[in-house]
Amino acid sequence: MLPADTPILILTTGGTIDKIYFDALSDYQVGETVVAKLLDIARVRRPFRIEEVTRKDSLELDDMDRALIRARVAAARERHVIITHGTDTMTETAKALADVPGKTVVLVGALAPARFGESDASFNLGMAFAAAQLAEPGIYISMSGSVFRADRVIKDREKGAFVPLPD
Repeated sequence: MLPADTPILILTTGGTIDKIYFDALSDYQVGETVVAKLLDIARVRRPFRIEEVTRKDSLELDDMDRALIRARVAAARERHVIITHGTDTMTETAKALADVPGKTVVLVGALAPARFGESDASFNLGMAFAAAQLAEPGIYISMSGSVFRADRVIKDREKGAFVPLPD
């Protein structure tokens, strides 16, 4: 278990967790991150640091974005990292991080924007915070009350959930 004063790095990349509904456009767009606000509301007292890497829907992320995310994780002084990310390409980014040694990295997102009253964002972020503290070094995805090894999970679009890969 992580000592209580060990900070966690949170990298934000965009995705549904940070989407805003623009009524005039009848559209959702990624806005400024709400992660600090969610952690404040939850009264999180563990030290953390937030850095924005991108502000994109995950379907807009490309190999250059993934290389930038990987570089930020590898260069971080923190050994425990949470990445907020859109769910559609979360597993692709996880693959780009697979060879980063000595870090516990948890990717997390939401199926409804955090700004919505009935969003899964707060719960998922809390799960990711716990997983980052307890999991062994490696790459994980935390969604919908579960923590998965990132190389053993896929997003099932029909179910609207992440599910383990069959053995």
